[in-house]
Parts: sequence; C-alpha cells; structure tokens
Amino acid sequence: MKASTKRETIRRYIEEIGIVPVVRAPSAELALRAAEAVLAGGISVFEITMTVPGAVDVIRELCERFRGRALIGAGTVLNPDDALTCIDAGAQFIVGPGLNLATIAAAHAREVPAMPGALTPTEVITAWEAGADMVKIFPCGAVGGAKYLRALRGPLPQVRMLPTGGVSAVTAGDYIASGASALGVGSELIDPAALASGDDHVLTERAKELVTAVKTARAKLIA
Repeated sequence: MKASTKRETIRRYIEEIGIVPVVRAPSAELALRAAEAVLAGGISVFEITMTVPGAVDVIRELCERFRGRALIGAGTVLNPDDALTCIDAGAQFIVGPGLNLATIAAAHAREVPAMPGALTPTEVITAWEAGADMVKIFPCGAVGGAKYLRALRGPLPQVRMLPTGGVSAVTAGDYIASGASALGVGSELIDPAALASGDDHVLTERAKELVTAVKTARAKLIA
C-alpha cells in the first residue's frame, strides 16, 4: 500500500526529529508539563498514551497549544474506535503496543500514519505488509536492545523500525547504528519522579542529551 502524501510528510518529520517521547503520566496536568519540558529541550514530536487520564483531552489541548510547533500523536491505541477518537481530537499519528490490523486500516482511512507494535519477525512482516508507516519494535530493550534490532534489520532492511523500551541517551547511538528510523523513549525521558517533585528541567536536559546523541550517531553513519 502506497502511503498518501500527508502520511509520508508526517512520517518523514518523525524520522527527521528521530525521537518519539512516550508520554505516560498519572494526570493530565503532569502530561502537559512533561510535553512543555521536552519541547523546551528541542524535541517536537509527542506520543500521548491512552493510559494518561483524560488522554483525548490532553491530545486536543496539545494540538492547540503546540500548533505549528510540534507533532502530536496517540499511543497505546488498542482498537479502531480509540484510533478514530484520537484522530478526531487532532492526533496526527497512531501508535500501538501490539499489532491490530483494523487499527492500521482505520488510521489510513483518515490519512493518518499508523505505527503498530511488533516484536517477532512474523509480526514485523505482517505489520509492514499491512501498510504500517513505521513498526514499533516493543519491548525492544527486554529482548536484546540494539543487538535484537540489528538482527531484525538483517532480513528486513526495507522496514522502518521504531525501537521502544530501553532507549536512553546512552543507548541511542547503538540503536541508530543498528538501523532505527527513530527512537521511542519512555521513562528514561519522561521521568515520573522528576515530574512529581516539580523538577521539570530534568526532562528538558534529558531531551537535549537525546537530541545530541541522535545527531552524533547519524553523523557517524555518513562520515
């Protein structure tokens, strides 16, 4: 399935930024603060998970607040109905922890990129053949991290992979060198303890470190 121009533009932007912060927080207020702190650190893509209380309202608020400055997507999307609800709220891409073919189809019907989760080669192939714009390799860190990603990329070099789980400023370079199109980063960036204590600047500094790590790793690839 050939991606629409709109989907292609969004996917390319995500690849250009190279980092997708996975925003999980125990409240809408903390999720909004997390996004503000990370944007200040130079990352302008956000995946707001459906586990955030009032996630749809958070997506709607961020789409308005960051209009023209950042790309807002929905994460932990488990079914087509939730995907469409998030898209109606303004979500510009849909991410799932697992593979649901109907969710991919629902997002594509609205010209919105779908990034389903997959782990095994069979799941990755199935997702890619269903037209996934990027495949979220999850939980990548639990099964070998960058080494596992490199093993997957060997027979599947055409698949755009978004490893998630175990990604940090320390490991980012290895993931990029192993063929990641972009990196999904969770608690290593969106630090719940820092948010709870009001130390939002910690997220800003970690965002800056990640941006630098990705730029450095990509520069080495073309050197």
